[in-house]
Amino acid sequence: MTVEVSARRRRDIVDALRRGAVPANGLDALAVGLDRFTAALDEDLDRVAGSGSVFKAVRGEYGAGKTFFTRWLGERAKRRGFAVAEVQVSELETPLHRMETVYRRLVEQLTTEQFAASALRPVLDGWIFALEEDVLAAGTVAETDADGLDRAVGELLERRLADISRSTPGFAAALRGYRAAIASGDQVTAGGLAAWLGGQPHVAASARRAAGVKGDLDHFGALSFLQGLLTVLRDSGHPGLLLVLDEVETLQRVRSDARDKALNALRQLVDDIYAGRFPGLFLLITGTPAFFDGQQGVQRLAPLAQRLATDFGPEPRWDNPRAAQLRLPGFTEAALVQLGMRVRDIYGSARVTEVVDDAYLGELARAVAGRLGGQVGVAPRVYLKKLVADVFDRVDQFADWNPREQYALTLRSDELTEVERNAASADDVDLTL
Repeated sequence: MTVEVSARRRRDIVDALRRGAVPANGLDALAVGLDRFTAALDEDLDRVAGSGSVFKAVRGEYGAGKTFFTRWLGERAKRRGFAVAEVQVSELETPLHRMETVYRRLVEQLTTEQFAASALRPVLDGWIFALEEDVLAAGTVAETDADGLDRAVGELLERRLADISRSTPGFAAALRGYRAAIASGDQVTAGGLAAWLGGQPHVAASARRAAGVKGDLDHFGALSFLQGLLTVLRDSGHPGLLLVLDEVETLQRVRSDARDKALNALRQLVDDIYAGRFPGLFLLITGTPAFFDGQQGVQRLAPLAQRLATDFGPEPRWDNPRAAQLRLPGFTEAALVQLGMRVRDIYGSARVTEVVDDAYLGELARAVAGRLGGQVGVAPRVYLKKLVADVFDRVDQFADWNPREQYALTLRSDELTEVERNAASADDVDLTL
């Protein structure tokens, strides 16, 4: 599959791989083995865009490509106009049983195709603009009638906020206050109210008084704020929100009481999605098989385990991509070579293409996997980093440099992640039998 990539995105992709990071965009060009998911996931995105809601869980061992998968899906969602937010679950900063912290991070990480994080202010401004455009399109008020336009926009705002006002009057009041502050040019108050709408604590009392709102966000209020945010996104031209809760498996390492609360919060969120409480929401969580199948994870809460239960057979190619759980089987040596070929094409150097042939890509893949205890699934990040920074760059810059003659693979402890270090040291442990 050939994917057109602009020169700027080529540079961004290569630079990210050189640093050992997942590129921020252009991931379609690197997507190996994900074709079997695209039709089902596109159906899910269509359902969400039609005011539906979807929940998915992605499982895979460390190195299987969960982060890549979520960002690849995020790109597809953004191309459809979705907003996207990726939240790292953390015991201290974003505990799942305190939804106000999750909502706060969601807003801080909110992105769209046009705007980087945090995109809340552009979304709010787009929402106000869309209200004005809808009023003018109705033809009941002339654009030159400033007072009449203001009244008509206010009336439309109230109609659009009717459902929000019933469930979360504070959110609706803050939106009214934000619009009034923007109209009067009071950027300080507008900024304070945007922060309050984003769940930020310690917002100036003057800004809250301007809108008649009080207090800070709590767990239950956050779920209602999420409903309000989805409404604003939809009215401002974004048909849905893809929310990724990443590294949910960290729940296995927290205190048992906090873990139980977090699992129950996740169960409630899944139930609310299935009940249609969050139209326009696509919730995606990621975790290891141990989290989904072990007694310190999902299996600890039977109702949640029932909702996520998925039958996986021995052959991944027959997995059902419409199921609640999706399995990422991880990389094979052949997939690593295919990925290397794609990166070589993206690199775009005639000399690199000539010198670094497919056979060498395979040799390097086997060498990296061998240094990592033969665990091919752990190898992709290191393989691509070495391929770009150590091989492609040298071949491109030095006319007399040849990797088969002048390159010896080395792996330093400080350039590996904890999982990669564990794999690399697995063969170094002496066992007394």
